[in-house]
Amino acid sequence: MLRRHFLALGAGSAVVLAAFAVGRVQRASAVAGSQDSDFEIVRSEAEWRRLLTEEQFMVLRLEETEAPHSSPLNTEHRRGVFHCAGCALPLYSSSAKYDSGTGWPSFSQSLPGAIGTKEDHSYFSVRIEAHCRRCGGHLGHIFDDGPAPTGERHCLNGTALTFTPA
Repeated sequence: MLRRHFLALGAGSAVVLAAFAVGRVQRASAVAGSQDSDFEIVRSEAEWRRLLTEEQFMVLRLEETEAPHSSPLNTEHRRGVFHCAGCALPLYSSSAKYDSGTGWPSFSQSLPGAIGTKEDHSYFSVRIEAHCRRCGGHLGHIFDDGPAPTGERHCLNGTALTFTPA
């Protein structure tokens, strides 16, 4: 019996690792394909790497996620505006920010016309990805468990944002 369990565990682990690898390849392909997109700001991978920190590049261009509770913007409570770290487009007002308890900066809504969305089919689920409408930078995901009046929780990577106080 022990041998069967060991083999099943090994096979299951291989499937999970393969799924993560495929997701990463798909995200990298999407980034490469975004060079032909309709975004207002289009740059090569080399240009993005020159302009962004390594962590910003991983999040904004490769759709990675920063560790929870790692961003100083998670505890930013001043009045102001949060911008895209890739192109400086104003994205979120501090008046829409709230503490969701998730460890990432969370907002109930974006500024009008600031973000785009698409379905994200990674990690065995379907989520709604939020990205900058101007440069296509990955910001995070939108969930339907937020506060009134929208009921949305825009759960974002602080690395994808900059903050300008009012």
